[in-house]
Amino acid sequence: MKEEIKMNELEQQMEQDQTDVIDQTKNINSLATQVKKLKALEDEIKNDEELIKNKKKNLEQISGELIPTLLSEMGLSSLKLADGSSVDVRQHYSATISVANREKAYSWLRQNGLGDIIKNEISVSFGRGEDNKAAEYANLAKGQGFQPTQKLKVEPMTLKALVRERIEAGKQVPTDIFNVFVGNRTIIKRNQGQ
Repeated sequence: MKEEIKMNELEQQMEQDQTDVIDQTKNINSLATQVKKLKALEDEIKNDEELIKNKKKNLEQISGELIPTLLSEMGLSSLKLADGSSVDVRQHYSATISVANREKAYSWLRQNGLGDIIKNEISVSFGRGEDNKAAEYANLAKGQGFQPTQKLKVEPMTLKALVRERIEAGKQVPTDIFNVFVGNRTIIKRNQGQ
């Protein structure tokens, strides 16, 4: 009788073990399916990003080269279409300051009376529970023994506007220091009804 009870318990345990194995197999299959879906989505996104990159490149070529050239050959800089929309070619400016040219650029801006576009940020890091010291530091700065971190920068849109204004006014801008690019861009003004 005892042996029969032990056999039943053993059989029940074996059945439970098999059920656990089946459940784990289902979980593994479910996990594998989700991993495959994730991988497929990552691949799709990568392909979509490459497609968008290529479309933007094509857009730049049409907007910056093809349409301006065609309009120029026709002796036009803008064109009004029958549907009320218009096509206009305008100069486009961009400028950046590379890390390697940062000091030269800031120096040139200061020497030419344009240093006010340089943002000068000073920050100090305080530890936990040092809120009072932070407030005092606003008045005492280095007197409290902290070393401030100074960061100089020129906002990209401010630099772009400065370069555009100076070039359009016939003033000098060192294109090598500021990585200046001047090109055309086609602007389409759509009719309000479209």
